[in-house]
Amino acid sequence: MAMTRAFITGATGQDGTYLTRHLHDQGYEVHGLVRPGDKPPMEPELITVHAGDLMDRPAMTAMLDKIRPSQIYNLGGVSSVALCWTEPVLAAEVNGTAAVFLMEAAWKLQEKIGEQVAFVQASSAEIFGEADTSPQDESTSIRPMNPYGASKALAHLSAGVYRARGLHASSLILYNHESPLRPPSFVTRKITQGAAAIAKGEATELRLGNLEARRDWGWAPDYVAAMVLAATHPESDDYVIGTGEAHSVRDFVAAAFIAAGIGDWETYVVQDPEFYRPADPTKALANASKAHRVLGWEPTVGFDDLVGRMVTADLHA
Repeated sequence: MAMTRAFITGATGQDGTYLTRHLHDQGYEVHGLVRPGDKPPMEPELITVHAGDLMDRPAMTAMLDKIRPSQIYNLGGVSSVALCWTEPVLAAEVNGTAAVFLMEAAWKLQEKIGEQVAFVQASSAEIFGEADTSPQDESTSIRPMNPYGASKALAHLSAGVYRARGLHASSLILYNHESPLRPPSFVTRKITQGAAAIAKGEATELRLGNLEARRDWGWAPDYVAAMVLAATHPESDDYVIGTGEAHSVRDFVAAAFIAAGIGDWETYVVQDPEFYRPADPTKALANASKAHRVLGWEPTVGFDDLVGRMVTADLHA
């Protein structure tokens, strides 16, 4: 019996790496898109790499026709909210229109081969912006506050359009999910690296922006497991994926310094206006009851454990 073939965009990022491992462990044949010049996969033996650009439509069409995956996971794009403020048009093109094109290509492939192609769009809680309800679920109003959220909203809504057209398209509204594979450009990794550096005597301060912003932080491998559950479920749909617990950046800092063996974190942390965002939602909190009920998904790693794992990795780096 032939192995199920999956195709991942953004294959070398945090989520792409964990998704590759997860799919490989389940016996999949994994293919991934990597932009020319990007870092290679951490575990190249687990994945067949295809060099390309999401914006190159003819090349993407030809690639999908050659691979003929039965599952497509769109994780690629501009992932930094700060960069999206600097490059809003790029964000709209890569996160938004490129995702729409990929759905169109998936639908055409499905029509051509006469077999179901499952499409999973990695959306973001940023589509909700400053939500009028807390926690947020799949019915929460979509009104993003930044270019990143706006670009992700286009892709998220388009998944519903293509679902109505006959594509098995699910959009997962992912809340913040972290791991030791997070790039330092993300505040969580900046915090854990900073705490570890101070603990090792390699730094004397950590400069951060708004410490009061609250987020629903989860463990990244749990979130890619939700993607596979959505792809393999008989019915496609939208799902909020998060822990249902909110913590402030201040909480994250305190937990990181405790994990690094430092109790008086206030001595080392400096709030710097340079790191404040133009607009920052304050009430990001997931209600993932639909994913629990329909997909059987549950988070497995709590907040303190998550932070501790990241700090431990940075202490040993």
